[in-house]
Amino acid sequence: MIQIVGPCAAETEEQLRLCAQTIPHGSILRAGIWKPRTSPDSFQGVGDEGLQWLARIRQEFGIAVATEVSTPEQVEKALQSGINHLWIGARTCANPIQVQTLADALAAAVQRGLPRPETIWVKNPVNDDATLWLGNIHRLQRTGIPVGAIHRGCNHHPCWHMAHTLRTQCPDIPLLLDPSHMTGDSELVPDCCLAAHALGYDGYMVEVHPHPSQALSDSRQQLPPDAWKSLSAQLQHLPHADGDRELQWLRQEMDEVDDALWDTLLRRMDISRRIGNHKRQTGLEVLQPQRFSQILERRTEWAEKHNISPKSVQEIMEAIHRESVRVQK
Repeated sequence: MIQIVGPCAAETEEQLRLCAQTIPHGSILRAGIWKPRTSPDSFQGVGDEGLQWLARIRQEFGIAVATEVSTPEQVEKALQSGINHLWIGARTCANPIQVQTLADALAAAVQRGLPRPETIWVKNPVNDDATLWLGNIHRLQRTGIPVGAIHRGCNHHPCWHMAHTLRTQCPDIPLLLDPSHMTGDSELVPDCCLAAHALGYDGYMVEVHPHPSQALSDSRQQLPPDAWKSLSAQLQHLPHADGDRELQWLRQEMDEVDDALWDTLLRRMDISRRIGNHKRQTGLEVLQPQRFSQILERRTEWAEKHNISPKSVQEIMEAIHRESVRVQK
């Protein structure tokens, strides 16, 4: 099981040393040096100095280290510092031109004799686009450097189908889960990891901080080291998932769609409550048969177009309508 573990961002050398001392044996220590944050007022990373910290800790503890790169200059500096693993983040992966620029920089740097990284890890882009993810991977594979994939979801949605597509088309490259970004909540990380184990992922990239509440970035999603050590031990001792792996993937996708379906239904009921408030204020009747007839006609046409039973759609809409009327009263 591959484990890339460490804080979202390098903050001090002592912080990294504490992580190196407490993460499971054999882990790769990760830390962001340059942070491509949304707001310019948020912590942007310590910059080049952090590379020196990682280099010293790599030598002191004899462990591999990893950091994110998003520009050719960062690639150059990371390789000069002997960083073992590089990853390309989700925001960068949304731009294939930028990824190609990084691929060219990596190939040129290695050709000039800079240390060759052990692996280039590629996160899925922030948008739900498996084709773009695959394209980025293929660009980097042309460098001749080993490439791995990191599934981190899209805006705290798992997007399991993206990883399913990648696993189907690239079965031979390692696939890691990033539950920290997928969930945005450290309490949800264990269940997310267990789901990935059942699907046969090759490992995890997890944000771990000695004092998560004091982290300068992404404090809610980082685990304390002891919590990850315990979860890591549990995952390593779980038996390999048996049965139909394809069926497991499809069920995971369906569960995600069901979650989205119920979230959408909840939003619909909230709108119904607001409509009920408006009707009371304006003296309108709650029940509007003509409006429901229009909705039902529209949905019946949709069902026929998509080869779905109109009767089933009508029954579903009638049940939703009954609940909408109830919450409006």
